[in-house]
Amino acid sequence: MKNLQKFFFTAGLMFAAACLFLASCTKEGPVGATGPAGKDGTNGKDASETCKQCHAKAVVDAIATEFEMSKHNWGTTAFEEAGNTGCTPCHTQKAFIYVCENNTPVEFTFAGGKWSNPYATNDANAIGAISCFTCHSQLHTTYGMSDLILTNTAPVNMTMWGAPGKGKTIDFTQDGSKGNLCVKCHQPRPLTCGYDPAGRVLDYDSVAQYPAVVMYDSTAGVKNKYLKPSYRMHIHYGAVGAVVAGKGAIEFAGTYSYASSAHTTVASCQDCHMAGPMTGIAGGHSFNVRNAKESALSSSTTWNFNGCNVATCHGASPLDANSAKFKDTRAAVKTLLDALAVKINACGLGHDILHKNADPLTNAWAGIATGNQDGYLDIYSAGTNDAGYWRDPSSTSAINMAKPKFPKLTNGQTGAIINFQFCLREYSLGIHNTNYVKALLNNSIAVLAAQGW
Repeated sequence: MKNLQKFFFTAGLMFAAACLFLASCTKEGPVGATGPAGKDGTNGKDASETCKQCHAKAVVDAIATEFEMSKHNWGTTAFEEAGNTGCTPCHTQKAFIYVCENNTPVEFTFAGGKWSNPYATNDANAIGAISCFTCHSQLHTTYGMSDLILTNTAPVNMTMWGAPGKGKTIDFTQDGSKGNLCVKCHQPRPLTCGYDPAGRVLDYDSVAQYPAVVMYDSTAGVKNKYLKPSYRMHIHYGAVGAVVAGKGAIEFAGTYSYASSAHTTVASCQDCHMAGPMTGIAGGHSFNVRNAKESALSSSTTWNFNGCNVATCHGASPLDANSAKFKDTRAAVKTLLDALAVKINACGLGHDILHKNADPLTNAWAGIATGNQDGYLDIYSAGTNDAGYWRDPSSTSAINMAKPKFPKLTNGQTGAIINFQFCLREYSLGIHNTNYVKALLNNSIAVLAAQGW
């Protein structure tokens, strides 16, 4: 026990001595002279500052908020068409980038006795919601302003003409060719000749040159039939780019020439559809010109004219919803649309040919024409147009066969239907290209009048 006490006593003395020694070693002495300055090093890069060039409240953060108001964002088609390699180039992100990067051709090819359209993606790329990276596919590559270049500004070959040598190209050179990005998707689609086993597409030139030739006749042999009528016999939905370019419709010879308005060569899509400051949900990256989410027009519809009223365009005489150039033009085109609809429907000898739908949630063009037509035909389609009046030539169901046969159509009547769809679905009632739209409608009316309608 004494030895243990001695050990702890000795250890305590040693610890105390160590503490005194360390205290004496760490005692500060007088301050020495200042040494020479060191050599400056190279400044490093601050990644956060680079990000802030774009990700700031007034830049990308604001753009992202605007994009939330865009149908490109809240539309559901990217999800509905996912996996469809033929449709997704205009409905999904990866597919759009794929056809742009690969310069995928649009001209139909002939193999194995059948024409086919190569404008498609592959299975791996048939997906993706539309986002910032769709139009700016180089984002987050260099982390500089070059990231913002557009996915496509090259001239766009239209997809609607299949035969070699028939193709047409749209090239909006103004404003750095930015409009070519939009028209890559916003153009009509070809109409396939349903009775042709080779899968040819409708030859617009022949329709225009020979308006009296019979296009469809339910009492004639199959060899005399070309385009098979159906509820969805239409040009698809994105006609607007072709309208602005003054291309893509059935150009019947007539009193009115197919000249285009100044918008074709002076204005770009972005000038009007991305104008700022925003008016409600119109302008910026919402791409809206109209301050409303729902598609139907109404008396309370308001517009964003900021892009129109710049000094180089209508600045000297600013436009608003009541301006003659806007209001009177739209009223005149609506009158022409209504007049053409009357003549087309007269071909049904007692029942309309054109389908009507007054519901603004399911008809994007409700209110454009007085009859609320949507561009479809009033032909029976199970699950889609169950109340359709006319018989679908492709169906043999009992319900369908009990319906009246669809009327005979000449090239003139068929072309008039196509032009009605074209001028209805460009949505602006002629504002995009007033001269071209008026020529199409007037000459189509004249063709039907010459055939007794």
